Order: sequence, then structure tokens, then C-alpha cells
Amino acid sequence: MGPLLEVRDLYVGYGWDKQSVTTIVRGVNLTVASGEVVGLAGESGCGKSTLAFAASGLLEPPGRVISGQVLFEGTDLMELPAERLRAMHLAQISMVFQASMNVLNPVTRIREQFRDAMKAHGVGSAEEASARAKEMFARVKLPERFLDAYPHQLSGGMRQRAVIALALSLGPKLLFLDEPTTALDVVVQRSIIQMLNDLRREFGFGVVFITHDLSLLVEIADRIAIMYAGAIVEEAPAQSLYERPEHPYTSALMNAFPPLGGTRQRLEGLAGQPPDLRRLPAGCAFAPRCPQVIAGTCDKVAPPEIRTAPGRRVACHLYAKTTAAGPLSQGERLGGEVAASG
Repeated sequence: MGPLLEVRDLYVGYGWDKQSVTTIVRGVNLTVASGEVVGLAGESGCGKSTLAFAASGLLEPPGRVISGQVLFEGTDLMELPAERLRAMHLAQISMVFQASMNVLNPVTRIREQFRDAMKAHGVGSAEEASARAKEMFARVKLPERFLDAYPHQLSGGMRQRAVIALALSLGPKLLFLDEPTTALDVVVQRSIIQMLNDLRREFGFGVVFITHDLSLLVEIADRIAIMYAGAIVEEAPAQSLYERPEHPYTSALMNAFPPLGGTRQRLEGLAGQPPDLRRLPAGCAFAPRCPQVIAGTCDKVAPPEIRTAPGRRVACHLYAKTTAAGPLSQGERLGGEVAASG
């Protein structure tokens, strides 16, 4: 059985014509299996949200897919007509957007917003739509009376639960979560993450979870992919990545989080800024900030992608001569990802 979602060598950019396109996502390969949580982490501007929009079929101009494939249950979303792709949204692929608490219509009661969404996907009966909205509110632990409330009458955490209920109302197989706990306090974050885990176990949908909070991903994700300057620089099972990060960028991200116990220690920030994606440096994009840069190599030659262990890959010159398997071809990369996800 193949993966639920398979992204193959995807390049995505922004621009109104081919001459002015700035490439934001560069050669990404990624898979998601049913019931699996795959985390995407990296600094702001690294391409996480753009990748999610392209992979979910929600990318709009001036965004454009330059090349590559996005396969959902074996069907290439890039080749589907707009009408069929629209019909898949919410019903098979759904997204909880960044700052999603603001996506609810402020002048419409929440019940009506459920009805509108379901009507657009063939649920013609208002009674059936209301019944499904009540069911989903119960699933996300919201009192039914808030269906007749306006969004401003709910707290931030309650609005977030309402948005998640709406995203899951038609039983999608794949859910994209783009910073779903942003602007929420840690107690509310914890309750929403626990709720999402419970729903995933119950319904079996796959999840792509995007966040800056790598410590959160370590706790909830099955696999984690680290993005830098539009490319995935490391992917590994969550626990392996936490215990033994391989890419210097991943190590820097891990060292930026304070430990919950142990002796006090100084945190080390990552020096420098992410590169301008319009003018990437030669060689490795991380080389100007890397504490382990190999002069004459990292600043001149793009790093190969290396499989360092089953289910692990890293794009870094530090491993090019020490791994018996050697650099991966595109076919080997995709085959390794499918095996890891399965």
C-alpha cells in the first residue's frame, strides 16, 4: 500500500511571469502515510507554508508550481481540473490555516458557516449540516450552544477548536496544520494538541504539522523534516532526531530550546540571517551560518543527500565520505521515504 501523500522533487515559486519567479520551495521530496504525523520545522520564510499550500492544491497566483509532482492516493493533484480539486478540499484534504482564528466570518454565526461549507460540498440539507456541526463540536469538546455564537463571542482557544471542527467536518483523509497553536497560551496549546491526537487516532487521517516549535514536534510527530531556504536538509523519526540531530542547522534549532530539567546552561542562538531566496549563495545555503563549514567545499558545491540510517536522510557534506551508502539518486530518495512511511 502506497503513501497517502507523496511529494516528488517539488519546486514552487512566486511571480507573475517565468522571468520574474522567485523559487521558494526547492526540490522537496516528502511522504505522509495514513494516520501518520509528519512535522515540518524551520525558521520563518523557509518555505513551510508555501509547501503546504502547493501540496494541498491551495496555491494561488502569483504562486506557481514550477516542476514536480504531488500525488494524493496516486493521483497527481497538479493535473486535476480546478473543479475536481475544489471538490477534494475539505472532503479529502483539509487545512487549518496559520492565524486560523481569524478565518471565521466575524458577522456570521458559526452554525451558518458550517452550513455554507457543507452546502458547497453537496450536503444540501440544513438539518444534516447542523447535525454534523453538533457532532463535530462534541468531538472537539465545545458546548453546542456556541454554534449560534459569533466568532468574537468565543475565546481564542474555542475559536481554534471551532476551526478544527470545521476542517474535519467532512472526514478528510489528510489534514494540514499550519501553526495551529500560534497566539495561544501553553495550557490551551496542550489541550488542543491532545484533542488533535485523539481525533487522529479515532479517524485515522494523516497530518502535516507545521510549526516553529521543534520541541512540540518531537513530542507529537512520527517523523520530522527540517527545512532551510526552501529545501529539506534533514528528515528522521522524531525520537532519533531529538536524540541525535545530524545537520548543523537541526542541532542549532535544538540548542535554542531551554531544557526542562538539569543544570542551568547558556543558550546559544544561531548567528546570522536566512539567505535571500532571490540570491542564494553558491554551494550549501546554510554555509554562511554553519559552525562546521568545510571551506572550499560547502561554499562551492551543493550538498549531496545522504541516507545515514533507515528512515534518515541529511543533505550535508559532513556525511558525504563517511556513509557507505553514498549520495541518493532521486529514485532512491523517494523509495527510502516510502519505505520509512510504510
